[in-house]
Amino acid sequence: MSFLKFITSGESHGRGLTGIIEGIPSGLGLSAEDIDIDLRRRQGGHGRGGRMKIETDHAEILSGVRWGRTIGSPVCLVIENRDWKNWSEGMSAEARYQGSIKPVTKPRPGHADLSGALKYNHTDVRNILERSSARETAMRVGLGAIAKKFLLEFGASVGSYVVQIGSQKAAASSQQATEDRLMKQFRAAEKSSVRCPDATASKKMVALIDKAMKEGNSLGGIFEVFVTGLPVGLGSHIQWDRKLDGRLAQAVMSIQAIKGVEVGLGFEMGRRPGSQVMDEIFYKGSGDKGQGASAETTGFYRKTNNAGGIEGGMTNGMPVLIRAVMKPIPTLKKALQSVDLGTKKPFAAAYERSDTCAVPAAAVVAEAMTALIIADAFLEKFGGDSIKETMRNYELYLKYLRKF
Repeated sequence: MSFLKFITSGESHGRGLTGIIEGIPSGLGLSAEDIDIDLRRRQGGHGRGGRMKIETDHAEILSGVRWGRTIGSPVCLVIENRDWKNWSEGMSAEARYQGSIKPVTKPRPGHADLSGALKYNHTDVRNILERSSARETAMRVGLGAIAKKFLLEFGASVGSYVVQIGSQKAAASSQQATEDRLMKQFRAAEKSSVRCPDATASKKMVALIDKAMKEGNSLGGIFEVFVTGLPVGLGSHIQWDRKLDGRLAQAVMSIQAIKGVEVGLGFEMGRRPGSQVMDEIFYKGSGDKGQGASAETTGFYRKTNNAGGIEGGMTNGMPVLIRAVMKPIPTLKKALQSVDLGTKKPFAAAYERSDTCAVPAAAVVAEAMTALIIADAFLEKFGGDSIKETMRNYELYLKYLRKF
């Protein structure tokens, strides 16, 4: 059961995108600018395509907020597609404009085009590519910004950075990083055109993207998402669909072009013996020094975080760490071979305006999806129809934990 529900709608070249999020308690301070900050971050990054020169995304809040604060009812957002004026007939809902633009009959390898056309009985692939486009993620980022604002009320922060583009790897990593170190890497990444905290690697990544652009090719990569400031006990071990790592993996995997997700040390755990991957447990009393613990630490703690902050489907008090791989953008100027949906004859795949590399943007989308899932788990644990009620429940739980 989801305590925080959300849904998006809209097509890439339609009038705009809409989204509704239900379950945000009343009393949360929220403005359009809170949302627009992340929308701008999603549009950045070296290697983005021509659409970023057209769109400057802005969220309009239609409902659920009054005088700068949520009122407990569903929050509805709208993001206008500024390119709509060029598509008002070709993407119109009115039957009289049918045939005003040519149908797309050449499905592109790596896209939803062919499978979607066959599934939904379409002879015009545009009916598939418009919704399967990554343009849809703009609204996910908008709704995720609301979830991030909610989590921040309780001291939890969500961030990300890029650790690899193509063959170029960065020195930065979330593995064993403290909360302070994670935030430092995040701040450094925000100053990079590829959202990588390693300045030397960033320059090499830019050069790789430029090379791919000249060749009509595209590049994928790897990014990491982290969440700091979470208490023990979000999620649950008692049913498969309540395990937090499973929920997070599904959410991040749902982002267009994401082909792999791991939590903590992830796949590397399969290459190491058990003695090297388990996070040993220690305890520090209020008057103890604590082995390897910071001055502020009291209670149970760990010196490593191979589990990525989640054990048995539940947060364990360490930062949550997620890593994901994005495949290269499948829309290429250097066209791949395909087959016409109607004639069945071979053709070079159709080219739609696209990016050369969107890994930095995908990391921002993954932040949003992570925030939405964590906020849902937070409300599942602490409930509350208002921020004050949720805060009261949260503080009582922290008081309870301090007794151990």
